[in-house]
Amino acid sequence: MDISITREKERRSNLLSKFKLNKRTAPYYFIAPAVALFLLFTLYPFFRTILLSFYSYQRGSYVYSGISNYQRLFSDAIFFKALSNTFTYLLIQVPLMSTLSLILAVALNSKIIKWKSQFRIAFFLPSVTEMIAYSIIFSLFLSDKGLLNYLLSILGIESIPWLVHPFWAKVSIMAALTWRWTGYNMIIMLAGLQGISDTLYEAAEIDGASKFQQFLHITVPQMKPIILFSMLMSTIGTINLFSEPFILTKGGPSNSTISLGLYLYNQGFMNLNFGYASAISVVLLIITAVMSFIQMKAGGKDNGGL
Repeated sequence: MDISITREKERRSNLLSKFKLNKRTAPYYFIAPAVALFLLFTLYPFFRTILLSFYSYQRGSYVYSGISNYQRLFSDAIFFKALSNTFTYLLIQVPLMSTLSLILAVALNSKIIKWKSQFRIAFFLPSVTEMIAYSIIFSLFLSDKGLLNYLLSILGIESIPWLVHPFWAKVSIMAALTWRWTGYNMIIMLAGLQGISDTLYEAAEIDGASKFQQFLHITVPQMKPIILFSMLMSTIGTINLFSEPFILTKGGPSNSTISLGLYLYNQGFMNLNFGYASAISVVLLIITAVMSFIQMKAGGKDNGGL
């Protein structure tokens, strides 16, 4: 009997010794809070959202409804309008912004430009601008009697309904996105440019290559992994676009500027239909994963892709 009690105490002592703070266990204690937060605020909501997408709110409680939310989704005209708008933003704004970012980064990496630090700060500032200030500026700038229409009137051009016309409202949102995020992507590309060896450009100059040829045959190939990363992050951000359509147009007129992110918000927090909103978020996740995979695949292994 005494032997069994002694063995039990030794077993408990050995078990406790495994959890004592020492060089071997310290890393696990340091990462434990981050892992706990990840499980609580990322992994749990992820699986909870998937589960909720199979439920519908009926008579004050959620009841299992199978795939009815997904069936409704694929016959929902507003969902397809939001999908179309999101891909319009994606196909026009992301390449435009990435090209501008690369051109600005090359310009501000050049030795002939003065006050480069001031220019870099000026272009980067919009990305850290508070959303409320950002929305007020663009609302004042693009309203019927705003600054832009005033400048057009000086040139004898009629006022443009920037925020209330289906076409011009889309243009306004893409302009706002470009203004806000070009500087952010420029800083990423600037970091990539500073990693290219000067000897490549010196060798090209000795061979008689022009600046444009150097850009085309040295800068662009060397920057492919950075461009891929920048476009990937921009693609994910655009697919989840919410703030600009919500603040500037509320998705109007007639849902002409509504995005998938805004439609998800409307269903979840305006209509309190969280089951349907969860189904939209699952589809949004799948679209984001597919688009990211395509871009990584297109980038190739040599450029940081798959």
